[in-house]
Amino acid sequence: MAEGVLFNIAEGIIGSLQKLALEEFGLVYGVKDELKKLEKTVTKIKNVLLDAEEKKANHEVTGWLKSLEDAVYDVDDLLDEFYTEARWRQMVIGNKISKQVRLFFSRSNQLVFRLKIGHKIKEIRETLNVIETDRSFHLDERLQEAQVLTRERETHSFVRKEEIIGRDKEKREIVGLLLDPIPEENVSIISLVGIGGLGKTALAQLVFNDETVKKHFELKIWICVSDKFELNVLVKQIIESATSRTQGNLELDLLQNDLRKLIDGKRYLLVLDDVWNENREKWLSLKSLLMGGVRGSRILITTRSKVVANISDTNKQYILGGLEKTESWSLFKQMAFKTEQESENPSIKEIGEEIVGKCKGIPLAIRTIGRMLYSKNRENEWLAFKNNDLSKVNQEAIDILPTLKLSYDILPSHLKHCFAYCSLFPKDYVIDIKTLVNLWVAQGFVKSLGQSKSLEDVGYEYFLELAWRSFFQEVTYDEFGMISSCKMHDLMHDLAKSVSGMEITIVVEKEDNFSEKLRHVSFDYSIGLWLIEKIPTSLLRAHKLRTFLYVDKYRLFFHDDGSIKSFCNAIASNFKSLRMLSLYALGIGALPNPVHKLRHLRYLDLRRNPIERLPKWVVRLQNLQTLNLSDCDMLVELPRDINKLFNLRHLMVDGCIRLNHMPYGLGELTCLRTLDRFVLSEDSCISRGSAGLGVLNRLNNLTGNMSIKNLWNGKDMVSEAISANMKEKQSLTSLSLRWKENITGDVNEAENGEMLLEALQPHSNLKELSVYFFDGVKFAGWLSSLTNIVNLRLEDCKTCQYLPPFDHLPRLKVLRLDGLNALEYISDASSSASRIPFFPSLKKIYLWNCPNLKGWWKQSALIGSPTTEYEHQHIQQSSLSFPCLSLLHVWNCPNLTSMPLYPHLEDGLSLDNASLKPLEETMMIGDEDILAPAETTSSACTCCSLFSIFSPLVSGASGPHVSASSSSPLSKLISLKIIDIEDIECVPERWLRNLTSLKNLSLYGCRRLRCIPLSPSPSVQHLTTLDCLEIANCNELDLWKDDESFLQWKSLRSLRTLHIECDRLIKLPEGIGNLTSLSELVIGDCPNLASLPEGVCRLTSLETLRIYNCSSVLRQRCEKEREPFIQLTEAPFLCRWLKIRSSLKLYASSLQLFTLAQQRGGVCVSNGCSLHFFYLLTLLFSLYISSLFHFKRGKVYVPPSFSCNFSLLFLFLLYEG
Repeated sequence: MAEGVLFNIAEGIIGSLQKLALEEFGLVYGVKDELKKLEKTVTKIKNVLLDAEEKKANHEVTGWLKSLEDAVYDVDDLLDEFYTEARWRQMVIGNKISKQVRLFFSRSNQLVFRLKIGHKIKEIRETLNVIETDRSFHLDERLQEAQVLTRERETHSFVRKEEIIGRDKEKREIVGLLLDPIPEENVSIISLVGIGGLGKTALAQLVFNDETVKKHFELKIWICVSDKFELNVLVKQIIESATSRTQGNLELDLLQNDLRKLIDGKRYLLVLDDVWNENREKWLSLKSLLMGGVRGSRILITTRSKVVANISDTNKQYILGGLEKTESWSLFKQMAFKTEQESENPSIKEIGEEIVGKCKGIPLAIRTIGRMLYSKNRENEWLAFKNNDLSKVNQEAIDILPTLKLSYDILPSHLKHCFAYCSLFPKDYVIDIKTLVNLWVAQGFVKSLGQSKSLEDVGYEYFLELAWRSFFQEVTYDEFGMISSCKMHDLMHDLAKSVSGMEITIVVEKEDNFSEKLRHVSFDYSIGLWLIEKIPTSLLRAHKLRTFLYVDKYRLFFHDDGSIKSFCNAIASNFKSLRMLSLYALGIGALPNPVHKLRHLRYLDLRRNPIERLPKWVVRLQNLQTLNLSDCDMLVELPRDINKLFNLRHLMVDGCIRLNHMPYGLGELTCLRTLDRFVLSEDSCISRGSAGLGVLNRLNNLTGNMSIKNLWNGKDMVSEAISANMKEKQSLTSLSLRWKENITGDVNEAENGEMLLEALQPHSNLKELSVYFFDGVKFAGWLSSLTNIVNLRLEDCKTCQYLPPFDHLPRLKVLRLDGLNALEYISDASSSASRIPFFPSLKKIYLWNCPNLKGWWKQSALIGSPTTEYEHQHIQQSSLSFPCLSLLHVWNCPNLTSMPLYPHLEDGLSLDNASLKPLEETMMIGDEDILAPAETTSSACTCCSLFSIFSPLVSGASGPHVSASSSSPLSKLISLKIIDIEDIECVPERWLRNLTSLKNLSLYGCRRLRCIPLSPSPSVQHLTTLDCLEIANCNELDLWKDDESFLQWKSLRSLRTLHIECDRLIKLPEGIGNLTSLSELVIGDCPNLASLPEGVCRLTSLETLRIYNCSSVLRQRCEKEREPFIQLTEAPFLCRWLKIRSSLKLYASSLQLFTLAQQRGGVCVSNGCSLHFFYLLTLLFSLYISSLFHFKRGKVYVPPSFSCNFSLLFLFLLYEG
């Protein structure tokens, strides 16, 4: 049992008793006095539980806690049952009810219930009294937890360099931080943070003894802080460490005076090792005495907790990770083997590497396990250890978990409970944070802090506290800055498993030995079939089970209805205390009736089941907080009486594509916080039982994502939208509005659509807005007020012509405009250009399928009178640039000839059927010849001339304008794609000169492209980072007219992929052999390619070669001369996937090659006619033959020598026809 569990449950029980008293249910049912007596007994027990937890080493105390455990859980269940039944009777009697229901709730029936519940309360109270009075030992009453860490640990500053393996990189980085002259403060603080056992102290010792560090600091001091963060103790330790003299029992005032004399005016390094203090006042009292050092002084803190780092005013946190695989193995070899030769035994090495893998790079684990296995029998005992979790290993033999448990021991009880619960998830599992918090809430682990914070907000804070203390790792953030997922380190998982005892387990296949004390179980998806067929008998005896969780991995089971019903019946009949039930993806078409017995249920997971309708009785599950129906794609409706689920907080129906309306009672669920999909009726009217938008009026606690589907432009819908009160839903993160397509084109409908959109104005806190199929002409003005918006997406709004100005939105990062057919200008407002800042956060723009889009603004805000409006507008837009835009995709916007410039792109630029003018202008930024006629593509001359003429006006314009002094435009761009642009004839040399960071260059479908200045121009020499070059369907392009044209490509030392599809390609140059890093060469649709050059043989890094749809001449040469392709077999990394199609069919039919294959060991694939063989080298990893021939009744022949080819891992034979 995890520590603190009983204390938490007892607190919950007292809360339940107080709630029953508040609502006078005790008085109504005549059990008020019994409930008061029960509260008194539980309070008395609760007050000594904290002391009992600390004295668990005493066997008597442990036995008493175990006897108390079942009784406390029983009280919790009983009160929950009483409250649930009382609320249900209260609700039903208040409604119109049938004769049968009135009979059920008749006076005689209520008397029976009263007697029954009164008897149960009295019985359980007496049981608790007996347990409490039978206690023969003393326990102190304690109302608050004392966070006391008892830790006997001393560290020192010395370490032998050769004993620390694999930390050279980390040492260099931390030394760099210590010597960094940039920090403005005289004394700056660096925190080294990581879980226990990572070697923080050892790394600090390495740094402390580094020669450069010794020379840099006048004074070096080391103290071990541990749990004793008392000012007088620390000051005394610092002085003694610096002077090597004991201080005796001096007063604090004398000590602080000596300390300041010691460090003031000196550049010092102070290491505070193993700090646990989270009291900021205590830290500040010490810090004030340490600020007298000269500029460059440093304090290095080692700690497990980010909380410690934060309260210590850390200038830089250094998060320490585990050792790499090779270093882990080196350390293990040093600890576990007597000789180097011993470690090279293949079988021993394999077992050892698996054991090291379990340690996940934790040096303490590697060292202690290595030492423990040093004297063990190599085969048997190592194998046995490998197959065990650390939680099952004798902890007296190894000190890994006890070391980690120190972090657990100081946690408050509610966090201990939450952490232990995480052992339900398998190792290396990606834990979704929202799901985790909802599970904690369902189990009652999260305590309300009043009306100011929701349970979910408090639960998220619980998670943050655990994450800051390094109980979780690999934390990922969503695009809005919230933590979305995490993992647990394997050793932390072992710790969670260890502290949870017999209460929590992950079921493994064929296991049939479960404790009756079991409270929470989870099941790996792979054993679902076995479990459904027969639940183990010992598991069925665990009647107090509260969690039944299938882990969240996609699978598809096919079961007959009988086995599903039997399975659910067994669960409902035996596990009546369940709070959480997962029936994820079990193929359930109808929820079995026995589930209605689970009156305590808070969380029901029915995702990915083919359910059409939920049974009516589901509304009797009144305690339900989370109902997850995501991806139930057969679901057509929700229960009409859903309002009876008055505790429902999360209703997930995303992916329920057949859901055709929402029930009217939804509006009464005022606790609802998640409603990710709201579907309006298809018939464009609010029918009986079908809810309109008005039911959202009172649901102002909604959070997260929400999608509204089937909006239509009727007047009734507008009034409903006004009633929905969307502006008051200030916790919504994402809103998606989807109209039904307007196929009539009715103008009145379009006007109604604008009114409807205006009425759906969200709160300004909204972070993501998506609008689909809006068919008005003018977008709502409230878009300009969404100052927190991060993502904006407008799609298939085909009639929309006007958007309000939004270039001032401070947090907008991603803009998608797709299918806005009528849009000519992104903003119609003349004032946009004068706003500062201009798109200060925008990082990504997607402009797709806007065929009439001409420019960013329709009117200009610049002062002056250019010759024409077009020129005025052009100068305005070309003089502004996006300050932090990193990605731009433009597709099917051929008329977009002017827009703000984008010189700072990094992630990518893709222009597909788009104008090159903005790109050409961007490339001209900073050109010395900007006032003279510039080199341009044939289509860009006019705009570049205009830019030259009016360039003097640029400096006088407002906003983030570009200047000639700025760095080369697009110098940080990684990927450039130019697709289906007809008017480009030559890639300007200036482009290639600027693109010094380019890794991927793709040119597709540029049918008039005739040249790429690869040679003799030196511009290609700037493409030193180019990794991938793709050129396809550029029919006029002849890449290499002579062999010398490839000489410049020696500078492409990073090129790994070359893909060419070119009609006019006659030959590959000999210089191709200069591409020494090339690993993939793809040549296709080159009907004029007549030969392969000898230079191909020098491609020693080649792994993949694909040739398809090339000339018959090449095929004949391959057959006759075998080309130099055979010599290519000497390449050490040849062809991981060798894909030869059509043109090289006959290449493989050469009898001489077949003989060579038999000699070297290879594969022969034969269908008796066209293909007789294909061979493979020793180092070939896999062979992939695709579309090689029309396979009828083919056979596979493997020559005897093939058995020697050990490195052939896979052979795939894929055929067509």
